[in-house]
Amino acid sequence: GTKWSTSMICSLLLILNCKKYKDKAIKQKKTWLKNLPSNIQYFHIIGDKDKCNNDDILIDFDDHIIYSNTLDDYNSLPSKVITTLKGVNNLFNYKYIFKTDDDQTLIKEQFFLTFPKLLENYESKSHYGGFTIDCKEHISTYSLIHNCLPRDLLLKSTIYANGRFYYLSNNAVANLITKKSLIEKHYIEDHAIGLYLDPQFKENIIHFDTHHIFFDDTHDIEDGSILEHVLHKISI
Repeated sequence: GTKWSTSMICSLLLILNCKKYKDKAIKQKKTWLKNLPSNIQYFHIIGDKDKCNNDDILIDFDDHIIYSNTLDDYNSLPSKVITTLKGVNNLFNYKYIFKTDDDQTLIKEQFFLTFPKLLENYESKSHYGGFTIDCKEHISTYSLIHNCLPRDLLLKSTIYANGRFYYLSNNAVANLITKKSLIEKHYIEDHAIGLYLDPQFKENIIHFDTHHIFFDDTHDIEDGSILEHVLHKISI
């Protein structure tokens, strides 16, 4: 079908949310989301199979919400993200997708002005990046934090960007969509994205410390126990 929007929208900011934590989305809307540049369109992502019927997504433009044709629980986050990526890829013309969570507060106010320019001017096209983690194959202990997760969850070796913030080019998104059925079988969203993104899209990763850009409202223990990671600070 016809893709919505114009060249005015350079990037989409997708923010994982759920009905249970609607108040977190409202807080973000009342604060830092008000000051986004006009060429970045944001949406909170909520799982709602009933609203979507047979479509991947349903968009409420007035309220800046995308409903994904998935469940709305924690274990469905990989499915929620890849289903939303497939839906927006069919509807929008965009250069990059930025992804973050509903418990993040932007503290580097100029980030969404400066970072897209850095991406545009980077010496080689960068398709993916964020706070990167060099994950070695291991049994995850995330079930101690989120008891809904299965125990003895195997995480395969890969380099991936932590889910508090990462970016994907339109080509990277197109690549991930071809792996949708595989990604949906996983439980850890950010790890699954990194695992299934083809190596060619990870050749020019921009690594940076997202703790300097976003404040985590929940002080989640996961950020304090990040596995081995690769970090190259850049000036943003």
